[in-house]
Parts: sequence; C-alpha cells; structure tokens
Amino acid sequence: MAAPKSPGISTISTCTPEKARGDHVFKIEGYSLWKGLGVSKVIQSAPFAVGGYDWRLSYYPDGYTEASKDHVAVFLELLSKDAVTRRSQIEGSAYLYIPNDILLIKCDITVIKLKEAQMRKIGMSFNIQVPPSDLLHNLRSLMDAREESDVSFKVKDEFFTAHKIVLAMRSPVFKAELYGPMRDKCGQGHIITIEDMEPAVFKALLHFVYTDELPPLDDLHDDDEEEIVRHLLVAADRFVMERMKLMCERKLSEFPDAKTVAATLALAD
Repeated sequence: MAAPKSPGISTISTCTPEKARGDHVFKIEGYSLWKGLGVSKVIQSAPFAVGGYDWRLSYYPDGYTEASKDHVAVFLELLSKDAVTRRSQIEGSAYLYIPNDILLIKCDITVIKLKEAQMRKIGMSFNIQVPPSDLLHNLRSLMDAREESDVSFKVKDEFFTAHKIVLAMRSPVFKAELYGPMRDKCGQGHIITIEDMEPAVFKALLHFVYTDELPPLDDLHDDDEEEIVRHLLVAADRFVMERMKLMCERKLSEFPDAKTVAATLALAD
C-alpha cells in the first residue's frame, strides 16, 4: 500500500510600511538683527511631533562652521530617544521666506516606519488528482437504460424510450409537450407519436440530446450523410435546439451546392 501523501502548507508574508507626513513653520523675526550672532551660534524652534517622533529645527544665522560662515545653516534634529537618523543640512528641502525682515522656514517631513513582515496561512494543498468530468458518460449510460425511462415515442414503425426531464432540459418544445398543458397525455406508459420524421433521424436527435454531439456519420456515403444532416437540421429547428442546428449548418457547408440549400429550405418550410 502506498504511503499517504502529506499535505503541503501554503503561507504568505507581507511587509507594509507605515507613512506619516507633517510640516512645521519656524518663524524668526528680526532676521537682519540675528546676523553677526557668531559662527555655530544657534536659534532653535520649539519641538514638534511628526510620525510619533519629536523633531526640532536649528538655525545658524552665521553658519555652522568657519567654512560656512558666509551662509546660513538650518538643520533638522531628531529628539526622540531610541531613534536614529542621519543629521543633514536641509537647505535644499526647506523653504526660506524673508518678508518684512521675518524669516519663515517651512520644513516638510515624511516618516516611513518599516513594520515586521506578517505571515499568514493561505490554505493547505493536497496532491490530489481530479479526474475529468464523466457527466457525458453518465448521460450516455442513461440513454441506454430503458428500464429507467418514463416516456416512449413511436416514429413510423419503430419505438424509442427516453427520460422526460432530460428532453425538457434540452428542448423547450419537449418541455412544453411533456410538462405543459398536454402533459397528462404523456404520462407513464403513454406513447407519443412523432409525425413527419424518419426513425433514423429521431434516433440521431436523441443521441444529440444525451451526448451534445451529432452521431457518427463517417460510415455513410456522401449523399446519405448529406441527406441525414439536412433532416437533422430540420429536426433541430423543429425542436428549437440551436447548438444542434448550427452544427448541422456547419456540416452542410461541406456540401456547398444549390441543390443542398434549396432542398434544406424546402424541408424547413
């Protein structure tokens, strides 16, 4: 006995960063008065919070070092404990306005927090082979199960049995006849006579009802094959079976001659 196959477990992990954005405006009045304060002398904003961290702007009116004494310097500082960031000069990302000798420094901050990836199971996969559908095989078997049939047909001198529910499912005409106002005449044991149809054609019609395929016609001569397909086309039109009708039309297109078309139209009329 083969060992049972172990199921596999499928999982997925997702890392979704959290992003918070904020801005702070640092207003420094008397801009010109602060010039000459001295190199590395600082003016600092009040602490402000963005993204759960505390920040502060530091403004150096005479530069942060001797090398930068002819330029102002502005730094953004992270004040929160247990948090690390690279201190950088933000002249490129800050906006300085000096109307009426008032310096306005606006700083936009975006904080991105990387969360630990979360894992979850998405199901268990078993190596199970699913066989192809056997519905058509079952319907073929049902077609041959005469003891389970519940309706009979007489076509000339031949008799055929079938299942009302299958016929009704496949053809609205059969459905009206078997389950409509005339259904009492089609009860168990009642024989329905089919007029104006050859037994071979009705048999082929039943074959399509149960298999959704035209019966094999390869063993017929071309003229005989063409003849039965024309009659099947008329039967499909009579019982409103559109797929069968289209299949017959396609089959007849293999015999494209005026005689075939005219004869088929005459039968349909």
